[in-house]
Amino acid sequence: MKKSVVVMVALEDEFAAEMLPANIPIVYSGIGKVNASIATFKAIHQYRPTLIVNYGTVGKINLNLSGLIPIQKVIQRDIMAEPLAPRGTVPFSSKPNHFISDKDGFVCGTGDSFVTQKDLWLLENGVDVVDMELFAIAAVASDSGIAWASYKFISDEANESSGQEWSSQ
Repeated sequence: MKKSVVVMVALEDEFAAEMLPANIPIVYSGIGKVNASIATFKAIHQYRPTLIVNYGTVGKINLNLSGLIPIQKVIQRDIMAEPLAPRGTVPFSSKPNHFISDKDGFVCGTGDSFVTQKDLWLLENGVDVVDMELFAIAAVASDSGIAWASYKFISDEANESSGQEWSSQ
């Protein structure tokens, strides 16, 4: 079944299906890059979209941000294979280490860990917010020749209180 747009969200608590028109499918991936990759591949196979829109929550690194923000660029924040490759880069791979959407916006760092403390690497690399799925979604979409866009809701300040803040949001 061909659909022009598919919405990808990690958890039902982040975005209820009833908020979308009936003709736009929503896919809940679960948390993390592996779950997001599998769900994105399945969504592409099932719906053959021309655009994948990701919505979800993020912790903010840039303390000036709040509310709902667009994402323009996503990088991997937790691939650490030094000295084989710099942080954020998969060694011996020709695949990109970042993806850029055609929407103006902010920089998201994706990783399979919940950020609970200051990380200078994030600041040095211009990361505005952190999540756990977008890099995988953007990588699969880009590899499949499908456009992607992402909108993230700031849920916490990526600090020691993040778990409690995220849960309450």
